[in-house]
Amino acid sequence: MTCIVIGDTAGKILTQQGVSPLFVAWTRFALAGLVLLPFMGLQADDLRAVRDPLVWLRALLIAGGIVCILTSLRTEPVANAFGAMFINPIVAFGLAAVFLKERVTVTRSVLLIAGFIGVLLVVKPGFGFTPGLGFALSAGLLYGAFLTTTRAVAQKYRPRLLLISQLLIGSVLLAPMGLSVLPTAISLPMFGFILLSALASAAGNLLVVMASKTSPNTTIAPLIYLQLISATAIGYMVFGDWPDPISFLGLSVIFAAGMSSLALSRR
Repeated sequence: MTCIVIGDTAGKILTQQGVSPLFVAWTRFALAGLVLLPFMGLQADDLRAVRDPLVWLRALLIAGGIVCILTSLRTEPVANAFGAMFINPIVAFGLAAVFLKERVTVTRSVLLIAGFIGVLLVVKPGFGFTPGLGFALSAGLLYGAFLTTTRAVAQKYRPRLLLISQLLIGSVLLAPMGLSVLPTAISLPMFGFILLSALASAAGNLLVVMASKTSPNTTIAPLIYLQLISATAIGYMVFGDWPDPISFLGLSVIFAAGMSSLALSRR
């Protein structure tokens, strides 16, 4: 989860320098795919994944989610953007219960509702709501569906195959838009941030896929709340951003609900 925050922080730095979120998202998929492809150990039998609609849907969901969160980070503090995005455990939990028939408990449902209240405190609908927070919420919806789709296919394919498939398919889907907004010039520091954005995000998603192979989605989802600590700390250290009191209260509620759900899952 920390790797994903680091990748998005590098993306925020790029977008603040005038680079389009579409270009950052495309380079994240394309560069990570090129770097990791030789190490994926692909075999001829792996080509069957290309014919699986869920594999394509999964790549489309994560590509859309990354474009949305990068667009949000262009104007929003890291902690607030991630706080708004934390509607995704609720989405993942609900979809897993409906489509994967995973068990639903009253206690975990109550904790997810508490987490949703925390999201509302961060977003402040009608009072402090901004288009940037709207993009963060959209990223949360897409990422929640991505987590459920990952769980649905995790038993059919190797984690490394799932990672490289989302990178290659995502790069193909985003290429027309990413290439249409090429920066006029790419400096060495800018290229370094592009590479950090790609590799950190890829590492984080690989670990999520590996965890999804052995644990139910309702157990994996609460782990995402650990991003709140990283997002708040990195946002303060890199950009000097600190959440306002209401947002900080919301982040605390989200984190407490997520950790309580994690403790429940472990028991």
